[in-house]
Amino acid sequence: MTPGTDLTRASSRRLARRSDATVDVVSPVASVRPQPRWSRRRGVLSVFAGCAALAFAVAYVGPLGGAVVDARAAESDGVSLYAVAMDDAQSFASGADGAAASLDRAGYSVYVTPKPTPTPTPTPSASASGGTSPQSIFARPQYTGGGSAAEWMAAAGIAESDRGYVDYIVSRESSWNPNATNASSGACGLVQALPCSKVPGNGYDPVDNLRWATGYAEGRYGSWSAAYDFWTRNHWW
Repeated sequence: MTPGTDLTRASSRRLARRSDATVDVVSPVASVRPQPRWSRRRGVLSVFAGCAALAFAVAYVGPLGGAVVDARAAESDGVSLYAVAMDDAQSFASGADGAAASLDRAGYSVYVTPKPTPTPTPTPSASASGGTSPQSIFARPQYTGGGSAAEWMAAAGIAESDRGYVDYIVSRESSWNPNATNASSGACGLVQALPCSKVPGNGYDPVDNLRWATGYAEGRYGSWSAAYDFWTRNHWW
């Protein structure tokens, strides 16, 4: 018997007295819940489940952790572009023995091709160009022999009938000055022969100049008379 059972019975009796009837009251008996038993099979299954969970965790976290460690190790290595270029420095073989020469950015030599020395261009001479330069004209000895126009025409073999034509042309070309020279064209002598080098002998000699003029008048115009007609119309011959 328990103390709780006595209280239940006393309460029942009070109720019975109030109703003036005798009633047998049976007190409820608390049900006893059976305690679970730990079996061997459940223990084995629990241990196996724990091992499987642990193995799964190791298999999943292990590679990921290794990758993170490798990434951190790769990030910690500082590699510069210059270091890579130095590691990849090329080499070449030169010479008969095939010795390798290292090429790097620190030192190299540059061969500069020397400029060729300019060759001076020769100045064409008066004979090659067909003209006469003023230097070659003034280099000729000028006439100092003296004489008159009549004497020079006679010595040059000019006929009496042509001397009037000759006098007209020479008076306007040189005023009978044997040393007359055109500074721009280089024409020289009594008839202003151009070029002066065409005159055989010396272009400043009056006789040589008139002899050449006779051949020029006859060769180009046919005669001194025809040369005179051309000069009066054009003021040159």
